[in-house]
Amino acid sequence: MKKRWKRTSILLALLVIIYVGIQPGMLVGKPAIKAASAVLMDAGTKQIILDYNGSNQVSPAGISKIMTELLVMDAISNGEVNWDDPVAISQYASSVGGKQLSLKQGDRFTVRELFNVVSLYSANDATIALAEHIGGSESAFVDAMNRKAAEIGLSERTHFANSTGLHTELLGPHRPDAIQGDSSMTALDACNLAYYLIRHHPEILKISSQIQVSMNQKGMYVSNTNWMLPSIDGPYAYDGGDGLKTGFDQEDGYHFVGTAERSGKRLISVVFGSETQEGRFVETRKLLNYGFTSKQ
Repeated sequence: MKKRWKRTSILLALLVIIYVGIQPGMLVGKPAIKAASAVLMDAGTKQIILDYNGSNQVSPAGISKIMTELLVMDAISNGEVNWDDPVAISQYASSVGGKQLSLKQGDRFTVRELFNVVSLYSANDATIALAEHIGGSESAFVDAMNRKAAEIGLSERTHFANSTGLHTELLGPHRPDAIQGDSSMTALDACNLAYYLIRHHPEILKISSQIQVSMNQKGMYVSNTNWMLPSIDGPYAYDGGDGLKTGFDQEDGYHFVGTAERSGKRLISVVFGSETQEGRFVETRKLLNYGFTSKQ
């Protein structure tokens, strides 16, 4: 009787293990991702640890600003501009839609102030002002964005139509005629772009990990939209998290390119198309936990 009970207990335990292992939505040995696409990279080796629909195109929204950040930091490194250079807000920048800070035409801010609010808050008016300052015009800056994409090996499925990632109809009444069409990006390309930015300008992580930045002339503070920063100490805080960029598109949902470092190991994650603002961080946590605990 005891032997039979023992065999029955073992059988039941095995059935439970098998059932748990094949729950709907579970990937064998990997986290189930509730998003349109996701990618996880080991930044030390550039190995792609997880690729879930990573080559699918989406509207990147604020994620495209990672390329804007890269070109600004390149210009700083090359001595073309300085952090303290004044930048005038144009009529076009002051009238753009989406997330913005209501900057007024003729207002002047430093490159550093505008860059900070682009990095933390994804402000579209600040983004256009920087693009016009660096490129001479936004269209010239966009040409440089696409040249850089080709230079660093991003796929043809990634294309920049403007500096902000906004759909054309949100660019406002003063959008230049040369700015046409919508941007597109894949999760794999977003991951490779983030890798390139962090590798060539590691100081971006000091900027992207700030909780708040100030706009002195406006007398206001702008908070970081990355809720995974440990210093924010909220329910989504993640030990070792220090970047990088959020985005939202009305059609494709909530995006997040995250990065974290633990014990000398840095991971870069991309979540495209989460249904909720919080969901992009929940899915990122799954990716990062998998990357830090699995043996590659």
